[in-house]
Amino acid sequence: MHVLILGGTGEARRLADVLVADPALRVTSSLAGRVERPRLPAGEVRIGGFGGPAGLAAWVRAHAVDAVVDATHPFAERISRNAALAAEETGVPLLALRRPSWTARDGDRWHRVPDLAAAAQALPALGSRVFLTTGRQGIAAFAHLDGLVFLARSVEAPAPPVPARTEVLLERGPFTLDGERALLRAHRIEVLVTKDSGSAATAPKLAAARELGLPVVVVERPAAPAGVRTAPDVAGAADWLRRLRG
Repeated sequence: MHVLILGGTGEARRLADVLVADPALRVTSSLAGRVERPRLPAGEVRIGGFGGPAGLAAWVRAHAVDAVVDATHPFAERISRNAALAAEETGVPLLALRRPSWTARDGDRWHRVPDLAAAAQALPALGSRVFLTTGRQGIAAFAHLDGLVFLARSVEAPAPPVPARTEVLLERGPFTLDGERALLRAHRIEVLVTKDSGSAATAPKLAAARELGLPVVVVERPAAPAGVRTAPDVAGAADWLRRLRG
């Protein structure tokens, strides 16, 4: 049984670790190639795009793929949509592995917004020193906010445009509560902006913001494509594959 895992997330790597231990499975992980030095999963790896849903469908057919697991980032809308279209065209079973969203706790000052544009619009009323953790591709949405000071954290340096007063911090999680607390204090952060990735590796910033009483602008994640089965964790995805095998 040939399983294609889409995505370079932590869940994708953990799923690959589980599946390659089964000699009855062939596992191929596909990474988008946006990160220069990605963490490679176990098993076979391909890097780069497919050329849209038709290209993905052609690859699935050419490589005799029996099942596809979309374990991309919750905000990777395009590849998730392409995977759904390719699965419909080929008839190959598709599962979306989606970690649960973050849930606000007592003391949180969250401002939920539908997209990055709305996050940028909300910022001036919340604070002037911003910790921006939306990823390098999201920084451009804030480029027009010249009156604010940004600390932007990403794995790799963002391409222009970026806000005029921006310090870029190149780091990769997981992060600790002590580290996030110290970072917010050292940079005198007044407001945090994040996407609702649901990742445990980056959740400590939310706890640190809660402790310091900081407002948090949370960009809501897009819904999974209609009709696609989902699982909340690696165990659920592995169980789905076992049931497919019968």
